[in-house]
Amino acid sequence: MTQSAKGSKYRLSVTAGTDYDTATHETVEVNGKTLWLDSDRATIDLSVRIQDYTGYPDSSPTSSPYFQHSLHTNDQYSISFSFTPKENINGNDLIFGNDFDKPIRDRLPPGFNAALRVVKWTLDPSIEGDAYADKPYLFSPALATWNQFRIGDKNQKQKALVTSDYVVEEGADGQGTERRSQLKIPQTAAERRKYFQNEDNRMAFDFEAGRTYLADFGNQYLSFSDLAIHLPGFHIPVANLVDEDNNNKLRYVLKDSKTGRVYLVVLLSLVKQDPDSENHHQQQQQQQQQQQQEQQQSQE
Repeated sequence: MTQSAKGSKYRLSVTAGTDYDTATHETVEVNGKTLWLDSDRATIDLSVRIQDYTGYPDSSPTSSPYFQHSLHTNDQYSISFSFTPKENINGNDLIFGNDFDKPIRDRLPPGFNAALRVVKWTLDPSIEGDAYADKPYLFSPALATWNQFRIGDKNQKQKALVTSDYVVEEGADGQGTERRSQLKIPQTAAERRKYFQNEDNRMAFDFEAGRTYLADFGNQYLSFSDLAIHLPGFHIPVANLVDEDNNNKLRYVLKDSKTGRVYLVVLLSLVKQDPDSENHHQQQQQQQQQQQQEQQQSQE
């Protein structure tokens, strides 16, 4: 455990589901087992990796071989998943990013707008949002923001397409190779992201029902080992954004901007290290684990 993690009064917990409702979420074993999610909208295999992880559950390894891969030696975290929609979604409508239920403007440090301009200028020109709104949000078109994107087969029954040791790389598999070529999508991640910054190119792309897509999102700027955001010229302690009014959650969402239909929610929560908070969290985890076991048994 890092010195900064030892001195922190918070501990990280990660849950995920196919809806905003946290009652439907399941615990993610960070750096460990893949979580399988299924809804009437999509099927997803999810893997979350975090470098120097010291959070819940206790069974989570502190790191993953993922961070030894040549693409990710500098990265601090990864949200990686396979995504098989059960309905067609236009590429201009599928967005990925963060939103919040409560205002965070009073918690934002001086210079935050400048830091956001750095992100838009150097990292993700397609990002749009309002961090000062009553319900803050920062979203980008999924096709333009994912670090790695892979097109797979259609109507192929496969389970655990993303596993704990699988690293998504830009490209295509099976029938997806021809599909990517037909759509003239550039072969490298950087060129593909630039290509899909153009709205017309996004509108010409459809996420097809029954076809599997793989995505990976992460970077070196958000560090969970010292709970801070590191940008060129900026150091923003995440703990300073947390207050006692439940502003202790960072939520990643994959959804349709036109219909509002949600496909994936990954929730990173900071659990305060006091007896009441820990006991409450442990009870929630036990209930979630029991539900997961019951679901697995019903599927066997």
